[in-house]
Amino acid sequence: MTLVAGIDSSTQTCKVTVRDLDTGAKIREGKASHPADTIVDPAVWWEAMLVAITRAGGLADVAAVSVSGQQHTPIFLDAHGDIVCDSPLWNDTGSHPQMVALNEELGRDEWIRRTGLPITLSDTVTKLRWLRDTDPDAVQRTAAVAVVHDWLTWRLMGFGPGVGAIDKLTTDRSEASGTGYWSGETGAYCLDLFEHAFGKPAHLPTILGPLDRAGVTGSGIPGVPAGIPVGVGSGDNAAASLALGLSAGDAVLSLGTSGVVYARTAQPVHDFAGYVCSYADATGDHLPLVATLNAARNLDVGAALLGCSHAELSDLAMEAEPGAEGLTLLPYFEGERTPDLPHARGSLLGASLANLTRANFARAVIEGTLASQVEMLDALNRCGIEPKRLLLIGGGAQSAAVQQIATQMVDVPIAVPAPEEYVTKGASMQAAAALTGAFPTWSVEFTDLVARPIEARIAEQHEAAKVALGYSDVNPSLELVK
Repeated sequence: MTLVAGIDSSTQTCKVTVRDLDTGAKIREGKASHPADTIVDPAVWWEAMLVAITRAGGLADVAAVSVSGQQHTPIFLDAHGDIVCDSPLWNDTGSHPQMVALNEELGRDEWIRRTGLPITLSDTVTKLRWLRDTDPDAVQRTAAVAVVHDWLTWRLMGFGPGVGAIDKLTTDRSEASGTGYWSGETGAYCLDLFEHAFGKPAHLPTILGPLDRAGVTGSGIPGVPAGIPVGVGSGDNAAASLALGLSAGDAVLSLGTSGVVYARTAQPVHDFAGYVCSYADATGDHLPLVATLNAARNLDVGAALLGCSHAELSDLAMEAEPGAEGLTLLPYFEGERTPDLPHARGSLLGASLANLTRANFARAVIEGTLASQVEMLDALNRCGIEPKRLLLIGGGAQSAAVQQIATQMVDVPIAVPAPEEYVTKGASMQAAAALTGAFPTWSVEFTDLVARPIEARIAEQHEAAKVALGYSDVNPSLELVK
């Protein structure tokens, strides 16, 4: 049996799965946690990956490996390959003033025209300006900028602190597309946009093709043999899309740390309304995507407040009527990216002595979470992307109440793929490509959800709550903080 390994260095954890090359069956896995902070020493991601590899039984019998991970988050390196400073994660909201400044300086439409991105506080380019404003000395010491998957791939190839070789950094189209200084039309970096944000040039990773190999593993890495092929890797959503076999006509709604809605298109998208980000996928196509900061963790909060399990939260929610008798949650607990409300916080509206029950609260948590995601589907529709099927994935998607309520809010067929680590599976497919020169064909099992009548009151209450708090029609790239 030939084995390949996929690694997912996500916001919260690092996961490693080892799979059979022929079938994609998971043979073994390992995980390690990441810190909850939003500004982090990148060394913790490398250490977590080594722990996860050990917990997965090591890679001594593995023929190839590839890394996927959280998008946008930059790693700043000096000429010797040393880390210059801690990294602000994609979900750190401290870069909101820099997002506003970049949009004011060049114009929001110029960013969309050139990169396909309505620049948000999550994008790498915004973090560059943040560092320039907060630590100009660190900027002067920076010789190269990579994102997380780029840096971990580089480390796997034996490079790292004190070694130099920053010219060996590699990336893929999906990661480059999330930086804010890459063009979907040309497939190349927009170096002038990088320098506009950072104030100086720096080395950027070489962009590899979908079936390319980044190199081979270096020596002396615990649990990792030297000399095995390393795949190009990708951003997390691109890896999941690859593993799902996403095709034209499909859209994905992912409920993880963030909420993400995306679809596959042959051409880049330019949404001058400012909601849809035109990312690239792992195959050579494009992956227009909309994201929220708040998603599955909302369910964690709801279960904790009610003192129940996630299964019990789901049961309670299904006891309540659609609309939760008027109880409405706007789940902006961490601020929000779509709409652009970095300083907002979660709000519970419409509470009365009669409707503030455990069941209604549980339902309001799930309805509020899904309403934010359905708004993102609407944004895709306005760009002419009209999915014929919605795939519901992520940890939050396993909730029976989430599945049922989704069918009451979305008027296209919904399918739930079998529980799987789709990001590590996609990374494993890239490892296979590094070994064989082609992506493997691995099957995916789907459960089709029963269609239900649309309950318009859920979206109506959500919109009314936004209006009541002055959040309605907030554009994700224009809101200014006074």
